[in-house]
Amino acid sequence: MTKLRSIAFIAFSLLAALAAPAWAQTLPTLTVTSPSGTVTYDRDELEAMGLVSIKTSTPWNEGIVDFEGVPFSVILDKAGAEGTMATVIALNDYSVDIPVSDFADFNVILAVKRDGDYMPVDDQGPYFVMYPFDANPVLQKQPYYGRAVWQVKAVSVE
Repeated sequence: MTKLRSIAFIAFSLLAALAAPAWAQTLPTLTVTSPSGTVTYDRDELEAMGLVSIKTSTPWNEGIVDFEGVPFSVILDKAGAEGTMATVIALNDYSVDIPVSDFADFNVILAVKRDGDYMPVDDQGPYFVMYPFDANPVLQKQPYYGRAVWQVKAVSVE
């Protein structure tokens, strides 16, 4: 009977995996569009660019949070995206314009992890534009809070 249950469990697991939505079977992606073209990166490709950490408080999380991500300026450089304004677009099509100068001036990252774990879509993931709010008092207000977009899916640079 144990062998039969094992076979049934394996069969059920395979059927469940096949029935899972496409987004659950693939790594989240980020699409970067600019006059020079469009590039799409998955999470592994983003992480290969090099992760840095920002430990900061935010209006949306309790206490000091450790965000790990790729410096936004590195992502744009790798994509060959040049311009003065970046429109960051979330999964729900919410969008915010961010001056490209912010990325270098404030060491903004595209966070892929929060406190060591990947962020799920239903909790600010898969990607979160993060400013080091605690590092500079000027960042602890609008418009910077409004530029910290979560559930990021795309960036368009002009």
